[in-house]
Amino acid sequence: MLYLAEVQKQKGGLLSGGGKTELKLIACQRNDQNWTPVSDEMIVAEEASKLNDGALVLVELSPNRQVQRIQEAGRPLVNILQNFSRQVEKFKVKEEEIDQWKQSLMIQVQELNRREMDMEARFEQVKQIEEDFHRLEEQKKEAEQAKSEMQRLRAEVERNRQDLEGAWEHLRGEQRRLEELARSSPQGEVLNDEQCHELRELLNHLSSGAVPTETLQANLNVAWELLEKQQGNLNQNWQQLDIQRHLATQKQEEVERMGQTLRDTQHLYQQLQSSLEQQNSDLQINTSLRSSKQDCIRIITEQLKAEEDLYQQLQCLANPNKASNPQIDVEALEKISLEELQKIVHDLQENLGNHSSFVQDQEQELKYKQQTIDELKSKLQSASGDERTHLESELAEEQDLYQMLNETLVGQRRNLLERTRLLKQHQAILQRRSGQSETSDPGDSGVDLHPLLVQIENQKQQKTSELGKLEQEIKEIDGVIEKIQSLISSQSQELEVKKQEIAIIEENLVTMRISATEHSTKVNFYQEILQPIQDNLDSLQAQLQGLTESMLQIQELTNNQEQTINKIRQALQGLIQQPELLAS
Repeated sequence: MLYLAEVQKQKGGLLSGGGKTELKLIACQRNDQNWTPVSDEMIVAEEASKLNDGALVLVELSPNRQVQRIQEAGRPLVNILQNFSRQVEKFKVKEEEIDQWKQSLMIQVQELNRREMDMEARFEQVKQIEEDFHRLEEQKKEAEQAKSEMQRLRAEVERNRQDLEGAWEHLRGEQRRLEELARSSPQGEVLNDEQCHELRELLNHLSSGAVPTETLQANLNVAWELLEKQQGNLNQNWQQLDIQRHLATQKQEEVERMGQTLRDTQHLYQQLQSSLEQQNSDLQINTSLRSSKQDCIRIITEQLKAEEDLYQQLQCLANPNKASNPQIDVEALEKISLEELQKIVHDLQENLGNHSSFVQDQEQELKYKQQTIDELKSKLQSASGDERTHLESELAEEQDLYQMLNETLVGQRRNLLERTRLLKQHQAILQRRSGQSETSDPGDSGVDLHPLLVQIENQKQQKTSELGKLEQEIKEIDGVIEKIQSLISSQSQELEVKKQEIAIIEENLVTMRISATEHSTKVNFYQEILQPIQDNLDSLQAQLQGLTESMLQIQELTNNQEQTINKIRQALQGLIQQPELLAS
């Protein structure tokens, strides 16, 4: 099982050479890649003796709590933290998506409620249209009934007129026959009783066969009243049609005005979008410039740190007496036996070798990191799009790891130098007690390192000046970026407002177009229904007008017939009152 542990070294006595090294277990990794804290447990691990006290390591333990593998936890912890940061970012993105989904669902619910209200309103309109349709159908049926009644009356009037014309023609024939008989009969020959009786029957038949015009006149009056009533109802519908036509015209004008408003707002939105794209492009350019200058600052800072380390090392070599030498108890070393002193020197040499090997491995790893960074920079020059973004992220991670490893190596180098001096001091005492001549320190060769120190100091001052200029330029770029970001923020808000405004206008425009279409459809519907009814009523009115004229003609013929019959009666009565004229 894999554990996160802390290296703890117990300090031993001067003569014992050193204490044991233990690992304090902090957390363990479960099968599901989760880390859980563990109770304080100490594991003896001499494999970690070359590591510094307090260093964090990853150690793999066997079931019997034996150390199988150990490594520094620096880079794995960085990877774990990076993965954790990525997970946190993913969770934030998911939370934002969930919030957006919630907002979208709320908008959809509001839209569904609005559409439900629109459907209810349209249902009421359809219901009103159906009621109007049924009412108009009833009026249409009444008009058809009135038309049928008019046709029946017209047929009856026509039949009566034909009967009247036949009777009138028969009367004329009898009158002509009487006149012919009167002219053709010799004087003294007049009508006999049978002929007089026949003439009386004929006159009575003509009188009784006169067409009764009162009933026809009453039916005509009822038809006229019904026609006027239907025309009055139809006129109200025509007025409603005019109102609907006026509303439809107003709705269409509003649709045109709102369409123009939508086009103007969309044009302004496009202008804002173009301006925002330009600002984003400027922001990207300044951000890239700032990033390049930050890279320069990081490189110069690393160079300054390296030069500072080199300066300190050269200064130590130039002035060994001023260097911070480890403090040893010379008196105690003089009192112990020569074998114990040799053992201490041997332990220090072994410890120095282990530490030196560790530092060399770290130096090699630092070299590999630099090679990886150089390769990524080389690839970055020819990359674009998503690949460039991925390479930039990977380059930033490698640079962070390089910086962390380099900072760690600064202390490791210093520690190695102190261990080397400590070993030399013990070796010097051992050589002196063994009667050997003391070897000279290469750092005391008498080489004048002052010019090199002056040169390094000048380079440090020059780089510090360049660093100051770059920092000033970055401040100026930060000011420009801040202004651009402020402008982008305000334009983004304005763009969002315009976008919402466009959405509202489009929604209102759709609603208004639907309303205008409904009014136009209603106008067409009323027009299609009312016009045939109006045509039928006009046709009925023309027929009634013709029937009225025919009725007047019939009444005039009836009056003339009655007058003629009366005259014939008077003439026949005069003949009957002269008996001498009746003898044959």
